[in-house]
Amino acid sequence: MAEMRYREALGAALREELRRDERVVLMGEDIGVFGGAFKVTEGLLDEFGEKRVRDTPISENTIVGVGVGAAMTGLRPVVELMTINFALLAFDQIVNHAAHIHYMFGGQARVPLVVRMPQGAGHQLGPTHSHCLEAMFLQVPGLLVAVPSTPADAKGMLKTAIRDENPVIFIEHESLYGVRGEVPDGEDELVRFGVARIAREGSDVTIVGISRMAQTAERAAATLSAEHGIEAEVIDPRTLRPLDLDTILASVRRTNRCVIVEEGWPHGGVGANLAALIGEQAFDDLDAPVQRVTGADVPMPYSKPLEDIAYPHEPQVVAAALTTFGRSVPTGAAR
Repeated sequence: MAEMRYREALGAALREELRRDERVVLMGEDIGVFGGAFKVTEGLLDEFGEKRVRDTPISENTIVGVGVGAAMTGLRPVVELMTINFALLAFDQIVNHAAHIHYMFGGQARVPLVVRMPQGAGHQLGPTHSHCLEAMFLQVPGLLVAVPSTPADAKGMLKTAIRDENPVIFIEHESLYGVRGEVPDGEDELVRFGVARIAREGSDVTIVGISRMAQTAERAAATLSAEHGIEAEVIDPRTLRPLDLDTILASVRRTNRCVIVEEGWPHGGVGANLAALIGEQAFDDLDAPVQRVTGADVPMPYSKPLEDIAYPHEPQVVAAALTTFGRSVPTGAAR
């Protein structure tokens, strides 16, 4: 085990996979000479050369399109986009091509492509750089969607994504890049997709946290325990496609209560999907309606005070958990 920052864990995964498999190539804006907008690819150009670490023009549809073609012809491209918002420029390549080529070709072609991109609020980058859009990709059959929240998962899941035969949308949160954590050593330390992480065990309420919100949920659980005597079980799904619904349902059947926390918008979001699945498959086990804590239903503000209240924090999660017990917090204390 070694302590690493989240960005260092991602860089280690890329370095190990570049060494392990000569088919792995990296492509993206400023990933070579500059070392990546968030320094994930720092040093890789010097080690592997510009044939395998390629700076690209500022054209997301071109970058992903080249990645799709390269994957179809035998390479294993890892494409980096500077932010998830920019993936909207490449939606045709991602949805109509990467996700569906294996199906449309009757299984004769595969697209082992990874699209890495950061998302999330907290850095005053405005509405074109700060949203959480995992729900848009979650809906598309043919895509795998990963949202790691710890350095260990970032490394293990990125290695799994690169080795997978399917296109993977690999979403990193900007606020996690500096987070430190213990990361297992070894080139074959993989984290399997479709297996949730129980971040904290508890018996009173299940809290499901998506991406950075898994860590927010853990802090909220500590507050619930210390101040309210409520022991929350915190689940980090880690992947949204495939989804480890069994682990979530098993927890809800023990605790009889559920709170889902996400940074994305409330309408048609990850939480809405999970709440529907829990309602369908564990309705008789619920002692209270599923509570959802989401980002505000607005474009992300640039103003720091407004941005700060546009995404969830621990007090909101605590308040939602208390609601499942019929308890409330004083007005104005939810932040």
